[in-house]
Amino acid sequence: MTVRPILIAGDPRLSTPAVPVTVFDEEFAAFVEDLFATNTAADGAGLAANQVGDPRAVFIYDLRDADGRQRGCVVNPVLETSERPETMPDPEDDLEGCLSVPGEWFPTGRAHWARVTGVDATGAPVSVEGTDYLARCLQHETDHLAGHLYLERLIGRHRREARRMIKDRGWTVPGDQWTPGTSSDPR
Repeated sequence: MTVRPILIAGDPRLSTPAVPVTVFDEEFAAFVEDLFATNTAADGAGLAANQVGDPRAVFIYDLRDADGRQRGCVVNPVLETSERPETMPDPEDDLEGCLSVPGEWFPTGRAHWARVTGVDATGAPVSVEGTDYLARCLQHETDHLAGHLYLERLIGRHRREARRMIKDRGWTVPGDQWTPGTSSDPR
């Protein structure tokens, strides 16, 4: 397993929709294991393939919530959710972060419930359903594969703060990345 560098906001690969996975071979299985290793090294809740520069439609999740540890892989995901709130998110209860926006957290409105269907790393059908933190993670990672960072979901002053942060950090050029567990870790 290899810990891969994670792309930082501003890289166009993060805004490019993923391509469906059609080959489930040893190389793909090893890649999925790399996603888990990278996510663990970064202390993340999930990681999408395009965050490490790979265009395939796959994400992993590995988090702890009220239901215990939730861990898995979804390939070619299709997302369903309950209604998304249209009000200002709670600045304490709705904080969201991203490994491609390291060290930053912003209140983000998400649906309370989500289900993702697709296949696993071997091509077998899979369905993952959850509320609260797991639902947030499923929506976040599916957004990545559609070419969207969570920053695009921000509203009001939070959206303005995020834009200012991106500019202040210089995250406006392709190729910025960081490798978890190394001196390039920006957190």
